[in-house]
Amino acid sequence: MNLYMVGIDFQRASIAQREPVSFTRGQVVQMLPRLKTLSGVSGCVLLATCNRTELYLHTDGSQIDPLTALATAAGVSAEVYRSISVTRTDSAVVEHLMTVAAGLESQIFGDDQIVSQVKDAVALAREADAADSVLGTVFRRAVTAGKRVKTETHLAGVPASAADSGVRKAEALFGSLEGRHAVVIGNGEMGRLAASLLRQKGCRVTVTLRTYRHGETVVPAGCATHPYEERFAVVDGADLVFSATTSPHFTITAAQVAALKHPPRLLVDLAMPRDIEASAAEDGCFTVWNLDDLGQLGDENASNRAIAACILKEEQAEFEEWYRYRQSLPLIASLKDAARERVQYDHAYEALYEENDVDGLLELAVNKTVDMLLGGMKEIVSPDRMNSCLGRMRKGCGK
Repeated sequence: MNLYMVGIDFQRASIAQREPVSFTRGQVVQMLPRLKTLSGVSGCVLLATCNRTELYLHTDGSQIDPLTALATAAGVSAEVYRSISVTRTDSAVVEHLMTVAAGLESQIFGDDQIVSQVKDAVALAREADAADSVLGTVFRRAVTAGKRVKTETHLAGVPASAADSGVRKAEALFGSLEGRHAVVIGNGEMGRLAASLLRQKGCRVTVTLRTYRHGETVVPAGCATHPYEERFAVVDGADLVFSATTSPHFTITAAQVAALKHPPRLLVDLAMPRDIEASAAEDGCFTVWNLDDLGQLGDENASNRAIAACILKEEQAEFEEWYRYRQSLPLIASLKDAARERVQYDHAYEALYEENDVDGLLELAVNKTVDMLLGGMKEIVSPDRMNSCLGRMRKGCGK
């Protein structure tokens, strides 16, 4: 298939190791054209989330080291990541991507957000003219697989996002979140989700907003707002803080925490790269959690893994059938040419040409073509396959 991928994720690399290869949407947009111009690359998609960075490549048949390609585009050393990354090829790439899209490779089993992230990754690659038809199709199949797993299995009892996990762990730490004051820094998807979940638990929630944001700003119902630039006015005295921005800089540093009169008891960092300086917790007066601290939650849905595995196999088989057909298109064209030439120059039927017998010529063309095809495939032809083919043909004719 000439498919390659390299992945660096939470299972093999710490958050500190993942940060240099964690990319914002803007960085991905800049990197995709550079990756597409690498020798032998026909298409590329870069999936960058909080817990994983994965580069997918389709080549023109050239062999390529995807880790070197990623490192070159990112400006890091490939050898630094050699031992903490994994490379896959061909069918293993398809299987892995579908497993990822279904949330089965996530830090939180059944992660609700990952299927949207997979869909967004290929959409971004299409916008950058980087994804070819093969990668576009395998990603589309992966998204379908992820949605089917969500709808055809019941992933009950397990948090569906890092924000959900953080809120649940915070509730366990405090005993109850009812009446607690929570500050959420960041009003992106993760920040809004965290704010909504904290409100559901009974928190008074303040969401910080940057003053330079344009257009309509959506804030979860019941949440107060405060300027981001003056965030420490509400952080000081709060019970807990969640930070989930795409900023390349810390939103909370150790020095800023040390300057607070009443620092929060809990700081939860849902960002990648990290929003909160790790050394902020060194005085031991409060707790800082990042994505790695949320942990691999216990799988209470083991019975659903078998169902999910069957769904993924079906979707992978559909993709591989499409790929085989795609690979056969040049041969199909050659078969058509050969059949036309055989019918056209069959002198036994010259009378039909002279009489302009359209029905006769049509019957001749069909009979000769079917005979030639079946004669060339007699070793693999079986009644079951022929009945299946006949059924499809009749369906196409409305019968």
